[in-house]
Parts: sequence; C-alpha cells; structure tokens
Amino acid sequence: MSSRQAYGQSARKLVLAFDVGTTYSGISYSILDPGHRISIKGVTRFPAQEHIMGASKIPTIMYYDKQGKVRAAGAEAIREGIEEEAEDGGWIKAEWFKLHLSSKVTNMRDITRRIPALPPKKTVVHIFADFFLYLFDCASAYIQDTEPNGQVMWNSLKPSIDFVLSHPNGWEGREQSQMRQAAVLAGLIPDTTAGHARISFVTEGEASLHFAIESGALTSVVKGHGVVIVDAGGGTIDISTYRHDLSQVTRLFQEVAAPRCFLYGSVFVSIQARIFLEKFLEDSEFIEDLDHIIQCFDRTTKLRFKQPDEPQYIKFGSSRDNDQEHNIRFGQLKLAGKDVMDFFRPSATCIVDIVIAEEQLQHIVLVGGFAANDWLFEEVRTKVNQLGLTISRPENHVNKAVSDGAISFYLNHFVRTRMSRFAFGSFGAVIFDSRNEGHLKRARNKTRYPSGATVLPNHFTMILPKNTQVSEVTEFKEEFYEEHPNLASFRHIESEVWCYRGELENPEWKDEDPVNYHLLCTISADLSHLPIQRQYRNGKTYYRVDLELILRFGLTEMQAQIAWKGKSGMQRTPARIVYPPSDD
Repeated sequence: MSSRQAYGQSARKLVLAFDVGTTYSGISYSILDPGHRISIKGVTRFPAQEHIMGASKIPTIMYYDKQGKVRAAGAEAIREGIEEEAEDGGWIKAEWFKLHLSSKVTNMRDITRRIPALPPKKTVVHIFADFFLYLFDCASAYIQDTEPNGQVMWNSLKPSIDFVLSHPNGWEGREQSQMRQAAVLAGLIPDTTAGHARISFVTEGEASLHFAIESGALTSVVKGHGVVIVDAGGGTIDISTYRHDLSQVTRLFQEVAAPRCFLYGSVFVSIQARIFLEKFLEDSEFIEDLDHIIQCFDRTTKLRFKQPDEPQYIKFGSSRDNDQEHNIRFGQLKLAGKDVMDFFRPSATCIVDIVIAEEQLQHIVLVGGFAANDWLFEEVRTKVNQLGLTISRPENHVNKAVSDGAISFYLNHFVRTRMSRFAFGSFGAVIFDSRNEGHLKRARNKTRYPSGATVLPNHFTMILPKNTQVSEVTEFKEEFYEEHPNLASFRHIESEVWCYRGELENPEWKDEDPVNYHLLCTISADLSHLPIQRQYRNGKTYYRVDLELILRFGLTEMQAQIAWKGKSGMQRTPARIVYPPSDD
C-alpha cells in the first residue's frame, strides 16, 4: 500500500472524483489538511442504499418525467416498484447515456444502434449535468454526515472544490469539453477561466494505474518492465501500457503505447444475450418479457457465470410460467453454458489479442466492474499464463479503482510521459514551388496573398507525429503568419488543429486521404492589441504578423498558446480552445 506524505500546502482543500460509468458510478474524495497525512476515501452511502454497508457504486440510471425533471436516480431508479411508478407517470428512463458522448469509440454499428436512445429534448450534456448534480448532492450529504464538523467544513470548502472527472481512453478534447459544459450546467463550477481550471480529466486507464500503484498491486514490477492496465468496465474495455521508469524515483511510469478503447464492456454481453434470445424466443409467448428477462440476466446470471460446461438459468417469472419447448420451467429460462460463454468470449478475446501483441510486457492488471466475472478473469489468465505473463486482480477491483485512482492522479501524477494516439498538425498555405511534383499536381488551386506571394492551400504541416512519447512539459510549436488588408481582421485570429487517423506515414495534403483527417479543435486569440506594422508591396498596403502556435500534448488535456514576434523576441498571448460540436 502507498505511504502518503503530509499535505504541504497552506490552505485546506477538498477534491472530489466522479467516476461516471456506463452502468455503475462512484465517488471518491480527499480532504487535504495542511500538515496532515493525505487519505483517499469513498462515498459509501447513497439514497435507497442506506441499508447496504460499504456500497460504493450506484447504477448510472435516471428517470425523467414528461416535463424533463429528474424523478429518480442511482439506486432509487432500481428500487422495488419503480417500474410501475414510471409507467403510471409516463417517466422515461435514461441509461447507458455515457456511450452517446462519443461516436469514435467504435465502428461496430450493429452494436451501437442498440444503445438506448436519449430522452426527448435532452442532450447528452444535459443528462450528464443532471447526473453530476446528483453525485454532488450525494457527496455533500455523505461528507457532512460522516466527517467531523462536516457541515461547517463543507460550507467553507464548497466554493473551491476541485473535481477530477474520469473518462474512457478513446475520448478526446471534444468529450472533455462537453463534460466541462455539463459541470457548468450542473452548477459545480462557474463558467469562468478560474472555474474551468477546477476541473481535471484523467483516462480510466491512467486512473486505474494509479489505483494499482496505491493498492500495492505493482510492487513486484521490476524497473524497466512493462505492465498493461486493463480496465474492463460497463461500456468499454480500456487498455493502457506502461513501463516502470528506470529513474531514481521509485513510482514513476512511462506510457509506451497509445491507449486504446473498445466497446466490449459488460453491456456488450447484455447486447449479445439480447440478440441470442430475440431469435431463441421468437416463437414463444415470453418474447414479450424479453426486456425483463435481460434485466434478470444482468442482475444474476451475467454476474455469477463461471462454468461453461454447466447449464445457466435466468429466473424471471413465477412457478406458473412454463414453455418446455423453449426451456422455460417454473419461471426459469435454461441456457446452455456454452451459449452464455459465447456472449462473453469476444470481450476476453479482445483483451488477450491486445495484450499479447505488446512488446516488453511482463504483467497485466485487470480492474473494473466487468473484471469481477470469474469466467472472464480465468479465460484471460489461462491464455496469458501460457505466454509466461502474470496477471492480477487487485482487491476492491470492482468498486474503487477509477474513482480512487483519479484522486491519486490529482495528488501524484505517477505518469510523466504519454504516447500520441494520432498524428496532429494543421492545414495552411505553402509557397508554390514549380519544381515540386506535388505542387504541380495541385497548381489549379494556387492563390495569391496580399503580399503577392503565390501559395497552395490545404497543405498539412505535422506538429506531433503518431506514436510519439511526450512529456508533460514538452511544447510543440508551429510557425505561421497572418496577412490582412486591415487591422480589424486581427481581432479574431484562428488556427485549426487537425488529427490524422489514417495509415500514411507522412501525410502532407488533405486530398491524399481526406476521410482520415478530422478537425480536433480551433485555437483562437485576439491580436488587436499588437503593434502590427504596415507593409507595402507592389503598390498595395497590408499588415502582417509572424506567429507561433504552441501546444502541449503531454497532459491529460491539451493546452495551447499563441506567440507573436515582438521587439524583444517571441511574446505569448492567451488562447482559447474551441472544440467542434458533437455529431450526436
């Protein structure tokens, strides 16, 4: 276990971590007292779960009424009788809504089309905001009830709470921006620069690494050896690969492969079960009960499945419910164990195929709620042990890995270098060169700047290549310039950052592989305050300023600045990152 130091700052601080999972969510927190040893705690009491001691997860479910008001959330949304109350009141259920935030996690359209639709007139940002507020209220009640002088402490620290929000490996700046919007909408932070700074993001894979370090699961990992963190959650399987740093600092790790994210979490098993049962029960009168049967499968059979050579049962009805032709007796549906195994196998295969492809790998850590399934763990362990690899499943792997790890990330930052998942760069104009074959091929697109220079547009300038290891402090710079006929045009300067997701080793032109270029964000700045000198050429007057786009990719959230050339060298000016709207 980790031996934490005393908090060295002068002011008391409260940090909350929200782990909003596809199926279950949790909250961890830390009260940072100057001079006192730091501890990480979990919220273990929620509405409608007061009778369950130590419950650190609640269902990620909400019910909305016809006016769009939240009527039940978390454990309250699965209490006995809630379905009848919802039907009588015309309430609409929101579940698996996390998977609507990103369309880039997977291209498995036959699976994603089965994700439940969002309630009418609700965006995914609105739903996240409502759930954030619910988690915030749960944290408030728990901390005030359990901490010494809790009410006074909460009221004093509430205006300055820092939040850590975890998300799947596959999410990027756009999804982070939407989560921050939801936090603002929920009233967790003000919509100001200072308010935005109170939100930190961490991938679920990196949070799980921090949890594994804190829990002692990596104490046997030798310096220089590789470890894969597999976070098998409700919606996604996040795979992150690290190497124990050879430096003198004992607990630093380097990310050595781009983190990956696959839609093979536990909901995938539920979807496969539904597909199977839709066909199996299509001629049975109990096909009308399919939704209820799947719910019963999720709550019992899916959790305890272990032996594929034994029949599996889904208890969904009473002793009067029988259909022997479809293996239903006394309200129980009997399935062959091998059929149930087929629901799980793609998830296990996904994990095994990825981890065995990694180089210099010695150890695997399996965490997340889906990791609690014994068949999944044993299947993966059998396959990787055959290759001489070790695998472990830390204590509390189900409930606390991501939220506790998110707090540890905030406090420790054990990962100091990360890998770029794609190539990043920008499109701009390049001086036309009549000797360049690529330029001649695009000569019909050439245009002329106010200065008289002949240029070609849509040239991709690489800022950061794919699979590049980047430290937290490394800055990447791209030089460019702006020319305009008047000063007013400098009030709003924009520079777009694009990512290339294709296979070209040296992407150079947008028309070479247009479908694989994706707009990441737009960097904007106001340069109207700069002393821009008037220029003259060929009888024309124009204004020009030489600039640098400065990006930092090594953190869990991209940062940007724009620099301009002044009399004393390059001067930096604040820049704003604007992400494109969601495709949803």
